Amino acid sequence: MILLRTFLKRLVKRGQLTVIDHTGEEHVFAGDLDGPTAAIQFTDARVAGEIARNPRLKVGECYMDGRLVIPDGHSLYDFLQVAVQNLAYFNRQRSRPAVALQRLSTVAAHYNPVGKAQENVAHHYDLSGELFDLFLDPDRQYSCAYYADPSDTLEMAQAQKKRHIAAKLLLKPGQKVLDIGCGWGGLALYLAKQADIEVTGLTLSVEQHAVAERRAKEAGLDDRVKFKLLDYRLEEGQYDRVVSVGMFEHVGNLHYREYFTKVRDLLTDDGVAMIHTIGSADVPGPVAGWIRKYIFPGGYLPSLSEIAPHLEQLGVWMTDFESLRLHYAETLKAWNERFQRHRDHIRDNLYDERFCRMWEFYLQSCEANFRESFLTVFQMQLAKNINTVPMTRDYIYEWEQAHPIEAGGLPQSMIAAGE
Repeated sequence: MILLRTFLKRLVKRGQLTVIDHTGEEHVFAGDLDGPTAAIQFTDARVAGEIARNPRLKVGECYMDGRLVIPDGHSLYDFLQVAVQNLAYFNRQRSRPAVALQRLSTVAAHYNPVGKAQENVAHHYDLSGELFDLFLDPDRQYSCAYYADPSDTLEMAQAQKKRHIAAKLLLKPGQKVLDIGCGWGGLALYLAKQADIEVTGLTLSVEQHAVAERRAKEAGLDDRVKFKLLDYRLEEGQYDRVVSVGMFEHVGNLHYREYFTKVRDLLTDDGVAMIHTIGSADVPGPVAGWIRKYIFPGGYLPSLSEIAPHLEQLGVWMTDFESLRLHYAETLKAWNERFQRHRDHIRDNLYDERFCRMWEFYLQSCEANFRESFLTVFQMQLAKNINTVPMTRDYIYEWEQAHPIEAGGLPQSMIAAGE
């Protein structure tokens, strides 16, 4: 406990954290600044040392294994909020050498070639389809929603996200659209319903590909919406529009030039791309070891300073940029609430208690990081030609007003069709 006590005395500057060791003794760490209050408890003597030596991996592992538990009267989110607030505060005080070391730690950290990328995707996205049905919206939108108001339902917010992306794509009849990382096909089908266009979706998940193809056929859109089980780097041809939602996080920092070169080459001369990705408002640094090991192998969250140089060197215009900030915190909160409602069923029928503890740690730690730290969501609109996109953003709001969303988060066109 000596190592951990020394670490926490330096770390906790906001709020208060009580640690109950395996003997039942309480150790209180209180900061000078106001903040939340939390408590955790260890079930064996080894936990404290393991966490002190590698907190970014071992906190999550010990929680998964039931060796770090939450005492009555407290919650996991309370603890994560204290931890993230203090880590964010600590990071703001970093010296220049520490910042330089963090940047260096990203070098060669996320090598994600063809083949390896598919293995990484399968680790997460080929889990039970029922699991995703239990905590996502019915369209299985597994990325940041767009909350016009925090009171929006998850269904409404996800529908608003799809509409917001469609508005930025400047869709016109007869266009060909490529969806890189199409998931279960929800966005591709939505775009095809909103405009007379052809959409090709790419995924590396066998499960997602099968579901997306089935959905296109059931919707009567399989003549205009096609899905391929294919790495984007192997796609050929040109498209009027390229969209990618929640996929860039899996590219890896060593492949950014490769990615943007491919997007540029896939676009027609007057084409538009819209990239939606989790990003970091901090200096570049590696993803926490626990997330990389258990949730998203190969995952990496870009900073703008890592993206911009490639666009500059490739001659690609960033014609619009938006930081969604707290929208993903609200999305994760909604996902966790749904997961908790079905937790017993997931534990008893799909996986086990360790999986449930892993999943709730994932959802709640990510929510805490979006609320209290440097995580955000970037929406980047790209074009090869300076004149492709209108001079003002009025077209975005005009599209959204022309495509209203009704109760339940469904577009009017889907309600009229009886879907």
